[in-house]
This record gives sequence, C-alpha cells and structure tokens, in this order.
Amino acid sequence: MLYEQYGNTRPVREHYPAMKLWINYILSNFTTDYIVTKDTFGDWCMPPERQELIHSEDPARKTDGAILSTTFFYRLLQIMSKFADLNGYTSDKEEFDQLALQMKNSYNEKYLNKETGQYGNNTVTANMPSLVLGLTPAEYQEKVFENIVAKTEGEFNSHVSTGLIGIGYLMRGFTHYGNPELAYTIATNTTYPSWGYMIEKGATTIWELWNGDTADPAMNSANHVMLLGDLMIWYYECLAGISTDKTDVGFKKIVMKPFFPEKLDFVKASYHSVYGTIRSEWKKQAKRSNGR
Repeated sequence: MLYEQYGNTRPVREHYPAMKLWINYILSNFTTDYIVTKDTFGDWCMPPERQELIHSEDPARKTDGAILSTTFFYRLLQIMSKFADLNGYTSDKEEFDQLALQMKNSYNEKYLNKETGQYGNNTVTANMPSLVLGLTPAEYQEKVFENIVAKTEGEFNSHVSTGLIGIGYLMRGFTHYGNPELAYTIATNTTYPSWGYMIEKGATTIWELWNGDTADPAMNSANHVMLLGDLMIWYYECLAGISTDKTDVGFKKIVMKPFFPEKLDFVKASYHSVYGTIRSEWKKQAKRSNGR
C-alpha cells in the first residue's frame, strides 16, 4: 500500500504522476500513524476575542493544526480515488480508498470524543469540516452538528467563529445538516464579526480580517476574497437550489433543490454552464382570500 511503501523512505519518482508524487511526499514526511502533522497557519484569521488583535490569544478558539491537515488530506485522498477511477487505475483507487479508511479510523480514534460528539477542543472549524468531508461516523453526526449549532448560537451569538479554513464549509454545512435559518442569520448579520459588518464599515471588497477596521494594519489586506468562504456557493446551491448532479460533471445533469429561509421573500438567479443557462426563481406570496 502507498503508506507502507513510502512511510519511511522518499517517494520513488519513476513514472508517477505529479499528484501521486505529492500524496506520497506528504505521507513520507509529515504523516504519523495516519495523522498528517504538517500545518503552518492554522485556521487563518478567525475572529479574535478582542478587536484590536490580529490573531486570537485564546487557546479555546484555536483549532489543532493536525485536525486541519488531516481532514483536508482525507479530502484529497477522496479526489485521488475518483481521479484513479476515471483513468482506469484500479489498483491505485483501491490503495487510496484503503488509505482514506485507515486515516478516517485513526483520526476519529485520536480526535473524536465519542461521549460528547466533539472533535479536538470543539471549535466550529474542528467539527464542521470533519462532518462535511465525511470523516464523522454516521452514529455521531447528529451530535457533532448539535455541538456546532450550540457553539455558534451560544458562545458566538449566531456569528462566525471561523477563519479561512472553517468558513469554506460553514454555510452549506448548516443548511445541508438541517439549520438553514442559522446560515441565513450569519449571512445577514451586520455586527462584528460578519460580512455585513464589513459593508457597514464601508468595505467594497472582502477584508483579510473580520476586524479589518480595528486590527493592527501591519497585516491587514483589504482585498482578500478567501474569507468569503462558501457564501457565493451557498447563494446558488442552497438559496437558488442550482447544483450539479454528483453522478456527472459540469452541470450536464442538474439538481434543483432550493431552501426557503423564513425571512427571505424571493430569489432570482442564473448560472451560465457549459451546457446552457440554468435559471432559478422563486417568490413567497400570501395566501389568497379563497384559501389557495
């Protein structure tokens, strides 16, 4: 298997595609017991506890770097498995699938508290990607999601608590696992930290920091689209309901399944796919006097 073959040696480079070489490089140099230990920046620019700070000083707000690197490497293994399957590399697909399974088992053994349904120190960024990327066993998914909701609504007053990593799965995660109203609240907040807060403070682009108006300007980009996360995807996939069918690619087949937040009255959207324009429009209307 890949891990056993390259666990203690540098990867053999003969005839290997670049992507597979990179997978083996990470396994060789930064993986211990199927946990990827390489991480540098963590959940970059999560909102700190005081608005003058650039980075949080509170350990309870910081997500273990190995949680981040392992969850995303697990996702890469899933992608590599699909790539191998599409190209007829049957043995490689089996190896990637087996490695992903071993990594999932080790990850849950190390980081999932089975009593509480929490990953690591229970940050939203520790929990949400674990859930969305398929690492969470089915019997713990409901509890993990409950922890995400409780953390967001309670400790963070229904506001964002993530940086660049967690924000990429936040909105769709809340929606697909059963709380689209909380996603809508986060999308429409105008107090710190939120996208609406940036707008209220005159921003015309996405800041690098949620507190870009008050933090030290030494590291404070005023045009940093990564903090937008999955908001735009959420608009199209969840509010308009325009999604590509997972069994095909490039919107050759589509799935139309919009969500209808209580406080949102209408949506009008279109997407110009390679197979043509896809349109979605809905509007709430009061019942007519005849009951229809």
